Amino acid sequence: MLRDITTIVFDVLGTLVDEPGGLRIAIEEAGGSPRDSDELLGVWQRHIEGEQRRIARGERDYVDSGILDREAATRVAQTAGITDTGTIDRLATATRRLPAWPDSCEGVARLAARFHVLGLSNANPESLRALGEHAGLRWHGALSADAVEAYKPSPRVYRLAVEVAGGDPERVLMVAAHAWDLRGAGDAGMRTAYVPRPVGDPPAETDAFDGRFSTLAGLADALD
Repeated sequence: MLRDITTIVFDVLGTLVDEPGGLRIAIEEAGGSPRDSDELLGVWQRHIEGEQRRIARGERDYVDSGILDREAATRVAQTAGITDTGTIDRLATATRRLPAWPDSCEGVARLAARFHVLGLSNANPESLRALGEHAGLRWHGALSADAVEAYKPSPRVYRLAVEVAGGDPERVLMVAAHAWDLRGAGDAGMRTAYVPRPVGDPPAETDAFDGRFSTLAGLADALD
């Protein structure tokens, strides 16, 4: 049972907003062919994920998500033959304009009426602020992994959320569509709730999260 929760922490990219869908739209707007958009999206995602892993292994000094996004946009532009600098600049800020999932805004607002609601993201503070406004996410605040110069699932990121929430991980609920994210939160002592999204990372049979809900409305009902 999810009892005594005071703070709800949401993963943002993929859980509250459609990151791949929004990036695909931005790539096509930049001039990438719709028939190649999946391939170009893969170029972006492989660069971001690969560089975050390199940073985690100590093979690269920490840089924030804005730098990684610009690198990814440059790679996509090179692959697609996009040369206009203004177009590439706009593509590099695509993560600031991702669309919310249909139930995200209402779900966040409903939960924020009863709990302290925070976003927790690998996006840098500038991107996170812009994204929250663009997507209409009325949370009480958003925490960037940039504050601890690490990327999820580094334990430092989850400890940051627990500290901001008051220090008791048992009263903090992490909500995500990515099982790997919830495992990291659980290792930090946080309570965990899985909500499926088309772009998420489904749980394994061995995952023992505190709750699994088909929608944010279902999560809110369980917490009422």
